[in-house]
Amino acid sequence: MNKPRTLIVGAGGITYAWFPVLKAEAEIVGIVDLNVEAAKAKAAEHGINCAVSRNLAHMLRRLKPEVVVDLTVPGAHCKVTCAALRAGCHVIGEKPMAASMNQARKMARTADAAGRMYMVSQSRRYDRRHCGLKDEIASGRIGRLTTVNCDFFMGCHFGGFRDEMESPLILDMAIHHFDLARMMTGASPVSVYAHEFNPAGSWYRGDVSANCIFEMSNGIVFTYRGSWCAEGMHTSWNGDWRFIGEKGTVCFERDQVPRGEVVAGDTGFTREKTAFEVPDRETPGGQLGAFLELKNFLATGAAPQGECHDNIHSLAMVFGAIESARKGKRVKIKV
Repeated sequence: MNKPRTLIVGAGGITYAWFPVLKAEAEIVGIVDLNVEAAKAKAAEHGINCAVSRNLAHMLRRLKPEVVVDLTVPGAHCKVTCAALRAGCHVIGEKPMAASMNQARKMARTADAAGRMYMVSQSRRYDRRHCGLKDEIASGRIGRLTTVNCDFFMGCHFGGFRDEMESPLILDMAIHHFDLARMMTGASPVSVYAHEFNPAGSWYRGDVSANCIFEMSNGIVFTYRGSWCAEGMHTSWNGDWRFIGEKGTVCFERDQVPRGEVVAGDTGFTREKTAFEVPDRETPGGQLGAFLELKNFLATGAAPQGECHDNIHSLAMVFGAIESARKGKRVKIKV
């Protein structure tokens, strides 16, 4: 598969996940960052020799990249992505898609008008264990899925901007879990009732804990409980999950091999069960998996996971939950 001419925008900490992938899978023709010297140092650290500038428009005109990788902060995603799309580039960007639903809708419209692909990299979709779980649920082994629960509890002392955000958990982290719920179920969000709060003893200014109940399509109910100031007995970063179907249940906890039980008898107060383990599906993980999907699109036209018209549903879950918490009532999810 050919290596597309690629321009990287943003050279912050996320480059440690992206630069090795892009160095191997792309022809890196340039890097754009407001801090040119820092970007040059980061490129040198990774052994990347390319043009570096703070002027995106100039680099788009001069280098004519086929692909732009948007690694900027969420507030800059809309401006960077729309500029790249209008310049005729395909774009892959970091989550979240945008800082607001209006920005996300504008980005999707711009991709349509330009006739270019814009996809969001949701790296957890490419985890071999998550892919195995998706396959298991889709196989029908536990029957039709009815209920999904996710718990995420960590005590994270970041310092910096997260400590000052109004909704640090939902805005900065929960989109990973919301997107995984969509991936595992194949369902779309319909409505949400959410309660955000800031527990006693919290070192955050904003509401860093949340309980959310999502109604999904096909009658599935997805519940989410999370906190970034829960000291002790942490879950994994991927969260602890329970998938309940009409015939059985699968649990995935602390990144261990997912285990399940299905009903094997038809008598007794609680029915006899048969236990099983869920095999992994070997797959390129993380940012590599996302970029390879984009490259496959360039070669075949097959839409990748994270395509903007699909990923906007995950973002809508984020802003729907925040809206519900602010209003104190159930709200419809608006895409």
